[in-house]
Amino acid sequence: MSLPMIGFTALPHVGGILGGFIRRREVYTWYASLKKPSWCPPNGAFPVVWTSLYTGMGYGSYLIWKELGGFTEDAVVPMGLYGLQLALNWASVPLFFGAHSQKWGLIEIVLLDGAIGATMLSWYPINSTASLLLAPYLAWMCYTTAIRYCIWRDNPNKKE
Repeated sequence: MSLPMIGFTALPHVGGILGGFIRRREVYTWYASLKKPSWCPPNGAFPVVWTSLYTGMGYGSYLIWKELGGFTEDAVVPMGLYGLQLALNWASVPLFFGAHSQKWGLIEIVLLDGAIGATMLSWYPINSTASLLLAPYLAWMCYTTAIRYCIWRDNPNKKE
């Protein structure tokens, strides 16, 4: 195992850990008070799912970086899109759970879904495995987007 591989794989977890401090505070108070769809996952599923997703996306970013020879001119778009989706991912928890902003949380997650899709499209010609490592992440985020939409729709008195 190389140091870059470990670093790229670990990087997404940083925002996840920091966001976890915010989410943990709100999950049993504000979030518990919201009407959610019956198909919303239990709270215990989130750490397991996110550990897998962050590891996959991080390792995928390492594969792209390695394939393109580091941070080269060819890496600007694929790694830039990756950075954009990672920043949007990290902003999601503070915006939705921290600020209790259902509307902006929904808008932000739709943008995140698009950024993940764009990242996958930019990665596929470079390394299809790296791109496909993002597929479970995109599927989870589409599921999460549907949940956020239902929360926004079904909690009119809790909207900002």
